[in-house]
Parts: sequence; C-alpha cells; structure tokens
Amino acid sequence: MSTAVTDPRIDQLFAAAKAAQAKAYAPYSRFRVGAALHSDTGGIHAGCNVENAAYPVGTCAEAGAIAAMILAGDRAITEILVLGEGPELCTPCGACRQRLREFGAASLKVHVAGPEGLRAHFTLGELLPHSFGPDNLA
Repeated sequence: MSTAVTDPRIDQLFAAAKAAQAKAYAPYSRFRVGAALHSDTGGIHAGCNVENAAYPVGTCAEAGAIAAMILAGDRAITEILVLGEGPELCTPCGACRQRLREFGAASLKVHVAGPEGLRAHFTLGELLPHSFGPDNLA
C-alpha cells in the first residue's frame, strides 16, 4: 500500500475529500469521513458523513458525493477516493458499494486513504463482485 499521493488526479480527489471530511457531522461515532469522486465529464464532487441521533438515518460521505454529482448534472463515476480516520481501511459500506454501482462500472477505481495518504486501491468489481445494476433491468 502506498502512503504517498503522487497522481495529480488522485491529489485532487484527496484534497477534496480532506476538505469534505473536515466538515463532517459525526457527534456520535466521532469518525469523520470524506469522499470525492471524478465524474465522466471530469468534474470533482465531494461529500462528508452526516450522522443523526435516530440511527440509521445518517448519510455516508459517498452518498453525499454522489448527490453532489447528480445535482451538478453528471451521471457517471470514473473513480472515487474515500478518506477515513483510524488505522483500518475505510472502504465503502455495502449500501455505498451498491450506490456506486448505480453510477459506475465494475472497473470504477476506488481509492482508500487515511490522514497520511493512500492506503489501498480496488475496483468496484473487487468490492462488489457479481453485482446487480442498471444493466440487469435493461
């Protein structure tokens, strides 16, 4: 696993995710997450987790980034970076993997980072093999 961010596209995602993470609302878990994605038009869209006292009403950072992408008029994700705290990998939860599948292919790049930098890279297909998506309903 690499700890240095060196790719300019990933640098942009890391910076956007870090800025989003700083604005996370996590008074219960105290686990702030930021996510930033590249859309197929080249746009960068970010989101943060937003907790709620009535679990599970909160929103994941990935969901916020996807909502920002949709609001901007984009409809496809090419890569995403998720930035979490703590020593473990902060990969997208199961629900967010399915959300990513709605707007991304199995080849979608998923970068996982911590405060020090990148920790791991996956494809959505590795995180959600044999997925059900929009093409199943065509």
